[in-house]
Amino acid sequence: MKLKRQAGEGIVGCVVWLVIAGAMILLLVRIVPVQIASAELKDFMVEQAKFAGRRTTAEGVHKAILHKARQLGLPVTKKDIKVTVGSGRISMRCTYSVPVDFLVYTYIWDFDHVVNRPVFIV
Repeated sequence: MKLKRQAGEGIVGCVVWLVIAGAMILLLVRIVPVQIASAELKDFMVEQAKFAGRRTTAEGVHKAILHKARQLGLPVTKKDIKVTVGSGRISMRCTYSVPVDFLVYTYIWDFDHVVNRPVFIV
């Protein structure tokens, strides 16, 4: 029985798995920060709606949402935000798109956050 020398026969599989792992890491690095920032903006909008009281104006909430979006680095403009306060309810909608660059392809990720809650005056 002769032993054959096996040199480099498993390298192709290793390279394929390294490429797949690298692609997954790239996806995570590009997608996760955008998802986190978007979720933080949505949470902020819900928070604004929860604590909207007698002194809350649509303009004040609008400015607060725009300021938060800029802090988070999201491409939100004034026209992307619509706020309505009245009749015991507050309604907010923020629609925007984030370009996510994957080196060979740029994906446009669309977000549409809607919050509609009753206003409780304490």
